[in-house]
Amino acid sequence: MGQDFLQFVVFFAIVVAVAPFLGVYMARVFSDERVFLTPVVAPVERFAYRVLRVDPNAEQDWKAYAKSLVVTSLLFGVFLYLILRTQGLHPFNPQHFKSGTWNLSFNTAASFITNTNWQFYGGETTLSYFSQMAGLAVQNFVSAAIGIAVLVALIRGIVSRHGTGTLGNFYKDLTRILLYILLPMALVATVVLLTQGVVQTLGGTVGGIARGPVASQEAIKMLGTNGGGFFNVNSAYPFENPTAFSNFVEMFLILIIPASLPFTFGRMVGNRRQGFTIFGAMSFLFAISVVVVYLAERHGTPAAHAAGLVGVNMEGKEVRFGIPGTSLFTAVTTVVSCGAVNSAFESLSGLGGLVPMVDLGYSESVFGGVGTGLYMMLLFVLLAVFIGGLMVGRTPEYLGKKLEPKDIKLVSIGALFTALIVLVFTALALSTKYGEPSIYASGPQGFSETFYAYLSQANNNGSAFAGYTGYLQPHAPGNVGAHGVSFADLMGGFAMLFGRYVPILAVLAVGGGLARKKVAPAGLGTMRTDTPTFGVLLVGVVVLIGALTFLPAFLLGPVVQSLTPNLF
Repeated sequence: MGQDFLQFVVFFAIVVAVAPFLGVYMARVFSDERVFLTPVVAPVERFAYRVLRVDPNAEQDWKAYAKSLVVTSLLFGVFLYLILRTQGLHPFNPQHFKSGTWNLSFNTAASFITNTNWQFYGGETTLSYFSQMAGLAVQNFVSAAIGIAVLVALIRGIVSRHGTGTLGNFYKDLTRILLYILLPMALVATVVLLTQGVVQTLGGTVGGIARGPVASQEAIKMLGTNGGGFFNVNSAYPFENPTAFSNFVEMFLILIIPASLPFTFGRMVGNRRQGFTIFGAMSFLFAISVVVVYLAERHGTPAAHAAGLVGVNMEGKEVRFGIPGTSLFTAVTTVVSCGAVNSAFESLSGLGGLVPMVDLGYSESVFGGVGTGLYMMLLFVLLAVFIGGLMVGRTPEYLGKKLEPKDIKLVSIGALFTALIVLVFTALALSTKYGEPSIYASGPQGFSETFYAYLSQANNNGSAFAGYTGYLQPHAPGNVGAHGVSFADLMGGFAMLFGRYVPILAVLAVGGGLARKKVAPAGLGTMRTDTPTFGVLLVGVVVLIGALTFLPAFLLGPVVQSLTPNLF
């Protein structure tokens, strides 16, 4: 056990060592400062502006910023949908795959433009190389960049001192994030993964074994917290994740940008202690997740103990990673809302399976997706400031910006809307005849599979408890959908779209409102938000809101399962 915890400590120590430097670098990129890549990338950046006919100096208010974001996402969504529906015409299709159904293509397009990468299909048996590269991989870059852009816009609203109400230029932010951050880091990550044996070829299937351009997609799927695998079993497959070192690298890629962004925030607001406080709150909750899932899997399941089996729960896990490598990956991918997996979540013990659910129940606020995690945590920061202000009878303010009722209403919408989608859609799936064909298991496991499906999709995570299915064949037994249209495909697609864009619009509206306010000097009654005390309050707010929202659902699924000896 000591060696296992040493592995956890070494991993996080490396993340902590790198994160401040990457955070400062990203802050300089967002502030238009010169960085070491400027001589190489700046000409490409200027060319991109000319092609797009964008004036990078034209500032946008939150409505214009949001309109640009939504239109861009819509265009990319339509583009991806058309690629998926015309697959039989593609080049780079050595296996001659045909197009999927319209409802499956809708679900997939919604999944990848929202940074969810939920997959109701097996990539190596369904999609051409062209669909993987020109379709999915492109969205891995763009959706990740959009999440970071929203965060940058919110930070500008917080630090704006002149009341202009502008948040920057969406197209400029998107371009700089792609060119200065995601593309260079993905290139380096691809080379590292290639050295470990991750496959990269256009040579097609050999001897019945599927291959493809995996390493390049693996790099951005991890780095952009996308999570969708080239292969159906994701990072449990040796062609995606062949060695213990590649497992370590992939976890590092998932966590490094979300872990660096609090330091970016601290530098941009001119108070690095603000970033340290947020990073500390995130790290505390992350550490609890790692320890709980590790101990749960190390002690096996009640059903195994009742059957006289002793030892760790290796069901659904890769022997080459073991309990520590699997547990750490499970915690990393769910607190970060990545969705890549190196084990089968449905094979986790009841208590171990509770950890991914709780991590998603934090609404992406614990590190979370790139950009998404920090802007969600900042919403909880504003809620904590509001609650703290009520407790001491002071007008709430954050970094000199007073919070008014309208601000708190928007913050509440952004922080709670995703949870509303999860609960409503889960209820519909469990209680109607349309959702029933997608549910494979019964009892607590069936509930967990269904609940987790919508918890994952609405939180733009993409991992799954296998068993909850999407598309059904038109004449398959139990299919109640006309022409094979599956309830799960459509509801899942809407869950991903609403879970992504409603909070984004709320965040941008909050940023726009704060940007119109001038900074007031701190007084004796101002609550400090850069102290360990505020960090404790922030953790309490995140946990309390998550518990009040999802505790009954947690009890009905994994908690019941962990207490029942005859259930795995």
